[in-house]
Amino acid sequence: MKLDILVFAAHPDDAELGCSGTIAAHVAKGHKVGIVDFTKGEMGTRGTPELRVKEAEEAGRILGLSARENMGFQDVYYKDDEAHQVELIKMIRKYRPEIVLANAIRDRHPDHGKGGSLATNACFMSGLRKIETELDGVAQEAWRPKFVYHYIQNNYIEPDFVMDITPFWDTKVKSILAFQSQFHDPNSKEPESFISTPDFLPFIEARSREMGHKIMKTYGEGFTVEKMIGTDDLFDLK
Repeated sequence: MKLDILVFAAHPDDAELGCSGTIAAHVAKGHKVGIVDFTKGEMGTRGTPELRVKEAEEAGRILGLSARENMGFQDVYYKDDEAHQVELIKMIRKYRPEIVLANAIRDRHPDHGKGGSLATNACFMSGLRKIETELDGVAQEAWRPKFVYHYIQNNYIEPDFVMDITPFWDTKVKSILAFQSQFHDPNSKEPESFISTPDFLPFIEARSREMGHKIMKTYGEGFTVEKMIGTDDLFDLK
């Protein structure tokens, strides 16, 4: 299956928190979008790997994804090294996306910046034909996405552009809440985590409103770019 957009996420729920409005907007336009989660979030304070996989499946259904996979990398301990790059190259060559969305270039959680770096390197290397890979015993052809954009996560980073997600705000919220184990639940007996406090989801809304404000919209998602964006028509810019 060829995808138009492939989203890389260090943990299940990273994509939902960071760019699910953008995903929903492009699915609504008929684009095929998929998510590849690197880990099952097994080092997280709350929930279990098995539960998070099920929650990811439900979030994918809400977003209308064409594909979702989990690489099974070791949470916290995975590296931006040859072994992990090769596995990601296989996914890029499998889905042949035009655009990749990846973790923030830096963030509070080290896995996020590391995930962003891993995605960047794998996308470039995937275009090198002398790096040979196989999937299910079949040799893969080289493929390099045209663009890699990094969504912004916990730490504030000035965006290079902002996507208007106002019409898809409710879908974003529903996809986030599919991860019931991770967010505030007054009846939960599990220890409180950074994202399970009552203030975390209001923060997500505040960040989205802040990004939306930059483009005179209600809600937005910000991204940073790796190379300059060009245009041949000033009227394409909004």
